[in-house]
Amino acid sequence: MTVADSRPLATEITDILVTHCGLDADAAARAPAASLAELGMDSLALLELSAVVADRWRVKIPEQAAELSIAGVADLVARRAEPPGHTENSIVIDAPLELVWDLTNDVENWPRLFTEYASAQVLRRDGDTVLFRLTMHPDENGVAWSWVSERTADPATRQVRAHRVETGPFEYMNIHWRYDTEPDGTRMTWTQDFAMKPTAPLDNAGMTARINANSTVQLAVIKERVERAHRGGDNG
Repeated sequence: MTVADSRPLATEITDILVTHCGLDADAAARAPAASLAELGMDSLALLELSAVVADRWRVKIPEQAAELSIAGVADLVARRAEPPGHTENSIVIDAPLELVWDLTNDVENWPRLFTEYASAQVLRRDGDTVLFRLTMHPDENGVAWSWVSERTADPATRQVRAHRVETGPFEYMNIHWRYDTEPDGTRMTWTQDFAMKPTAPLDNAGMTARINANSTVQLAVIKERVERAHRGGDNG
């Protein structure tokens, strides 16, 4: 969501500030880039703004809102009021469920199974729950993204539930893996539910599109590598 997309919402935020918080409309018009603090909005004014925004859009304004401009507040509200992100992607792998389960839940082996991970470091194991750090290969800007996640496997139901512990640009990221036997092999399904932080480079819709595109690529790679292992090769 860009500031340009939020202009009508910025007008509503301005009206709230003028009506409920004592904002000088002329001062706001003269300095559209000024922060709320620079416009004279004190803590009581921000509390009133938060109350109205919460009632109208069911969005909570953070304490740091005083450092945002009106357009910034509008952008924050727009991002948090949008639907959360949700993706579901699956693929059928021509291999027995037991083999697919074992190979895809071997976290330490993920750098040989996925193309995007440079390393996977297990930090702690507790039964079927594992805490681990993933580090990606450097992106086009030379940044190697890294975060800690936790996942719990349920061998009885052939499901795995995971979440990011270090959320980075996400407000939250929850992942559900499901395995089902089909006539042509094993269907592995990834479901991801998430929301982006207001400061993230992508909004929920943008990240949804990125995850869907990347999941298609990674699932195809995993399918090829697991099927190779099933035929008697290795999965690297």
